[in-house]
Formats: sequence, structure tokens, C-alpha cells
Amino acid sequence: MSTHDQLTFQNPVTRYESITPPKQHQEEPGLDAELTPTADRGEETYRGTGRLQGRKALITGGDSGIGAAVAIAFAREGADVAIGYLPAEEVDAHRVKELIEAEGRTCVLIPEDLSTKEACERLVAAAVEGLGGLDALVNNAGKQIAIEDFADLSDEQVTQTFDVNIIAMFRTCRAALPHLAPGSTIVNSTSIQAYSPSDHLLDYAATKAAINNFTKGLSQSLAPKGIRVNAVAPGPVWTPLQVSDGQPKDALPEFGKNTPLGRAGQPTEMAPCYVFLTSPESSYVVGETLNANGGQVSP
Repeated sequence: MSTHDQLTFQNPVTRYESITPPKQHQEEPGLDAELTPTADRGEETYRGTGRLQGRKALITGGDSGIGAAVAIAFAREGADVAIGYLPAEEVDAHRVKELIEAEGRTCVLIPEDLSTKEACERLVAAAVEGLGGLDALVNNAGKQIAIEDFADLSDEQVTQTFDVNIIAMFRTCRAALPHLAPGSTIVNSTSIQAYSPSDHLLDYAATKAAINNFTKGLSQSLAPKGIRVNAVAPGPVWTPLQVSDGQPKDALPEFGKNTPLGRAGQPTEMAPCYVFLTSPESSYVVGETLNANGGQVSP
């Protein structure tokens, strides 16, 4: 008879179902509350071990998808959390707040559109005030709109995607820096798209490559100050981003099935990467991108 704990010894191929999502549409930015099938953000599955006890973290895009899973995991690891999100995502944000507070941790909700410098600065200021400080920043908010014909990719969309995905990181990191003491961390969300760009996500993929470069460069600047900067590059993960025009509708039923594991990832599977890079366990990890993509090989 096996003595393995079922929560610690699992086949990664079958740990989560290989979903076949129906064609569906949500208006941007999309809500976890309306996603079919629902995504696992760790509500019932993530177990904390106190690795972030007492930390004060700001997570952009923390209301849904990967950001929500990271927020839940951080709280279960002992951190207080501030969440940045779009006003339209209020329903998801309040659900995450309930889960964080159920762990006895503080949760600060900050609705802001990060496409402007002023919003990024307000976000950081509100997080510092609400948490009583800041020592962990997760830059996760992102915009992804699939355009199947390059000729239809407008200047307006390219500008908006760059504003939210990479320029906001510059602004948020700059605003946070005066509050980050030695031992603080920054973790940026990049993507498999940084290495293997899809022809229908050219603007998004370009920003993700820029995030990789930004992460490495900023890490060199801040490492002597005792502030570590790293990144996580998810592969195909089932989130509202995919159904709010993030993928062609015809591609949704096969989403993630092309990975060696044969399935899309779930947001909760990304959360441990962010926990590790934020925790002291990764103290000698600087300027790295941790790939969590189901086995997809990057060129």
C-alpha cells in the first residue's frame, strides 16, 4: 500500500483535467466569476507553510487568474496583500479579499487602470498606506487581445498593450523603490510568448520579451541594494484573459492541449513560482525567469 500523501505525490498529467472549454466571450477584462469551466486558483488546494510570514505585498492584476492565485497563496504563506485591479473587476476582487481575510491576513483593494503614470503612483501609495509598508511587488497585470491578421493590428491597441504590460512596470517599480528595503523582492509576469510568439499575439508577445529584458536589467541595478528582481513565464493557463479576446474563439476548445502534459495549466500551479521567488529560499536567485509552461520547449 502506498504511503504517499495524495497532496504531495501526484501525476502532473492527470492532476488537473485536460479541459475542453466551450467557445465563449466576455467583454474585456473578463471575470473569473463568469469563466467556463471555472479555474482553480488554489481556494481548496493551496497549502501554505509560513514562507512569507509578515511580508507586505502588492500584486497588480490580483483579482483573477494567476494574480488571484498568487494573492491567495501569499496570504496562506503569511503575507498581507494589496491588490490592484480594474474597476470592472470588482466582483472578483472582493471574492479574493474574502479568501485572504479568512486566513487572518489584511487585504487592501485598489481599483486603478495602470495605463497612466498617475494611476501607477496612486496604486503604490495606497498599498503602502493600507499595508503599513511594502516589501514585495508582483507586476502581473496584463492586456492580451488576439488579432489574426497583422494588417488589422491598430496603433491604438499596440500603444495600450505596451502601456499596461511593460511601461506600467517601469512606473510601478519606480514608485515602489523608495519603500523597498534590503530583502525586498520584485517578481514580474512574462510569458512563453516571449520565446515562442504566436502570430495573432504580436503586440502582447513583444511586451513579454521586453519584460524579460527589463527583469534582467533591473535586477543588476537593484541587487547591490539587496533587492532581488526575477520573473515567471507561464505557458497556456486557463484564465479570463483567454475568453476576453485573448485567444481566437475557435482555438478555445483546444487551449493548452499542445503541451507535453496535454493540458492547460491552472492558476494555482503558477503560484508556487511567485512564492519561491519572493521567499528567502531563493536568496541567490537574481535576474532569472522561471518557466512554468507544461513542458513547452523555448527556442
